[in-house]
Parts: sequence; structure tokens; C-alpha cells
Amino acid sequence: MRPPLRKDIEPVAASFIVKELTEPNFDPNWHFHPHYQLFLVEEGTGMRFIGDSIKPFGPGDLVFLGPNLPHLWRSDQAYFDKFSGLITKGIVVYFAEDFLGSDFFNKQEMTLVRQLLHNARQGLEWTGETRRQTERSLRNLTKQTADFERVLSLLSLLNTLSHASDYRFLTSSGYTNTVKPSETDRMQLVHDYVLEHFPDDLSLDTIADLAGMTPPAFCRYFKTRANKTFSEFVSEVRIGHACKLLMIGKLNITQISLESGFRTLSNFNRQFKDITGQTPSTYVKTYREL
Repeated sequence: MRPPLRKDIEPVAASFIVKELTEPNFDPNWHFHPHYQLFLVEEGTGMRFIGDSIKPFGPGDLVFLGPNLPHLWRSDQAYFDKFSGLITKGIVVYFAEDFLGSDFFNKQEMTLVRQLLHNARQGLEWTGETRRQTERSLRNLTKQTADFERVLSLLSLLNTLSHASDYRFLTSSGYTNTVKPSETDRMQLVHDYVLEHFPDDLSLDTIADLAGMTPPAFCRYFKTRANKTFSEFVSEVRIGHACKLLMIGKLNITQISLESGFRTLSNFNRQFKDITGQTPSTYVKTYREL
């Protein structure tokens, strides 16, 4: 994964952008931009990285991101095989904070939407009925051609989201984007190596050497950039992979533990609960009820 780069959204005459995405895999570049982004995954699986949040994604994954929040939907490796026949699909909406004028969201009637926009700077995801309703609204939005109707539809959607309670914050409350476009590609090398080798025993000496640093210097560097220790990052990648395997439902918990890089079931169960707040079996039950 590359260090997040500032990504400019192409200029258009309209006040906001709606796109239907159909590609072999989602954009593999770790990036950020000054726009709000509402994104629905319609087809495809993988891991998503948003700020300091690491979670698996699949069809129905719905998130809302504030400006300059680094993000990446990393498709599973099978989607990079040109002979797999797999594709990813999604709907994305981009808009600037002043897309309806600099003071529009400061009006009294916009209090709840203004709070929604503020919360989006931490990243938001929805579940349950709100997610299903938003899926329908986004698909309808892609079909509308009248500009005025599109604006009304987006405002109605933001209003619905601002009243919903079935949401979760994605990043930790203290997260800030400390990465500058001038950063080296150190984090690129580290992320790629971990994502390729997380089922194996990972040596801190090897990772630090890859980054061209001593182990203590690398640990300090990584925590500053990722807002977590390197070992916490590895654990979250492994648990994220385990969550995906649990959702697929083809392996038992012992097999999933080994496939995700854990050598003992007790360690897997402990770290799974520490990171997700649930046991693996409770996680599966919760997922099936969404």
C-alpha cells in the first residue's frame, strides 16, 4: 500500500459527482482528497483501510468519509488475476463542503446534517435498515438525469443519514492524518509486505530492515503514522481476515485461526474479542442478523 497521496477529483460543472464503478478491482492507491465521499460496495470483497481502521468489506458495505481522510478498498488478490472473470462494482458520491454555497450548512435547518458532516471526518458506516434504504436511494440517484432532482435527492439522503442511529465511527477519536504527499514509500513497502505475509511469523527485524530503519526507530515511526503500534496493526489485519473467513462460513474456527496467522486458538480468541468486542461465534451471529 502506498503512502496516501492527495487525490484531486476531476472538475465538473455540476455541484456534486455520482459515479457507478465497474472495474476488475477497486482503486489500489492509498489516498485522500478534500471532498466528502459516500461509497457503497455492490460487488466485490477485500479489506478496507480508512484512517486507522482495518475491516473486511463485501457487497452492501456503506461508508461516509470526511475530507482528507486516507482510505483504500483493497480487493482480494483473486480480483487482480486477469483470468478470474471477477469484477467489482460500487456507487460513489463526491461533494465539497460548500457545494451549495459557503453558508448553506450553517443554517438552523441544517443542524443535524452539519453534525453528520462533522462526524464523517472520523468516518462512518451504517448497518440494518438505514444501509438498505441508502442502497436504494443511491441506485435511484444514479438513474436521475434532472439536475435539480439530483440535488434534492442527495439532500434527502443526507437528511435520512443524519437522523439514523444505526451507525458506527470508523477511526479512533484521536486519529488525524499526519501523512504528507512528500512522504517516502516506506509505508507502501511495509503494508504490502504485511498483507502478503500476515499468515506467517513476521519478524520485526525484517520489517524494519525493509523500511531502512532500526527496529526501535521503525516502531516509533510506524506508531506516529498509523496511530497504533506495528503489532496492533498486524493483529488487526489478521483479525480482519478472520472476520472475512467467518462471514464466508466454509471453515471452522480452528481452521480460521491458523489461516489468519495465529498459532494457538486461545490467542486467536483473545485477540478477536479485544479487537471486535465479540467472540467469533457471536460475531457470526451478529453478521447474519444485519
